[in-house]
Amino acid sequence: MNFRARILGAAAGGGLPQWNCGCANCNAARRGEIPAQSQSSLAVSANGTDWAILNASPDIRTQMADAPVLHPTGLRNLPLKSVLITNGDIDHIAGLLTLREMQAFDLYSTSEILDFIGQNTVFDALREDVVARRAIRLGETFELVPGLECSLFSVPGKVPLYLEGEEVQTDLEGEQTVGVEMQAGGQKVYYIPGCAAFPSSLEERVRGADAVFFDGTLWADDEMVRAGLSQKTGKRMGHMSISGADGTMVAFAGLDVGRKVFVHMNNTNPVLRPGAPERREAEAAGWVIGQDGMEMSL
Repeated sequence: MNFRARILGAAAGGGLPQWNCGCANCNAARRGEIPAQSQSSLAVSANGTDWAILNASPDIRTQMADAPVLHPTGLRNLPLKSVLITNGDIDHIAGLLTLREMQAFDLYSTSEILDFIGQNTVFDALREDVVARRAIRLGETFELVPGLECSLFSVPGKVPLYLEGEEVQTDLEGEQTVGVEMQAGGQKVYYIPGCAAFPSSLEERVRGADAVFFDGTLWADDEMVRAGLSQKTGKRMGHMSISGADGTMVAFAGLDVGRKVFVHMNNTNPVLRPGAPERREAEAAGWVIGQDGMEMSL
């Protein structure tokens, strides 16, 4: 058994270009000057035959059509065996509605995230007698697909936007935002598409990992503010920034991670532009800028 992964979508919510955005990146993507990217999702396997999807983005139909490893092998036979959700954000659960076609697979997440889904009756279209909802406790080991042992762990984050109240805690640690530890063939890989801070517990967890797919939402905390697109900082949205003294590149320095890949990048992020100085800086620090269709085998 060997770990395999395919990035189905490398962008954060809204994708690149985002439908209502006229920022420099979105316009460049519309003109074909930089690659367009769909919304955050990763497909993983240990045997190349049975696959799981981590986070069901709104773009999942096109993402699966573009991924030959996920194509049907018969009239209603699919390599897709399971879907795992790491938080309740719309860009991670909306694709479940596309998967409502009476197709059996297992849906994994924490009890809290599955409660978010269960409280909205539109998801009843994903019938529970066809799609089994499997609540996983933090730290519990389970087989996501044959040969791929996984466990979920808490990372700092916040509740989904649609559940926010007047006061928002952006560094909650519990079941609402999780990372995924995956092991196959002696290799250890982490998927952490949303992370608000980097506590010492997370540092020790990922140290020496064979690969990490990590939250690359923004280059700088005030990126969207300076672009005139929002008054929210990255920290307010529950995301670390790539750069800066408390950013991801500094946090991962010296952790001896084999392969480091940024995913979940916002449409404003300059690393999405090939040749940008920010992208060169990230690559010089050993990071790969994820993109749709990128594959990894360990």
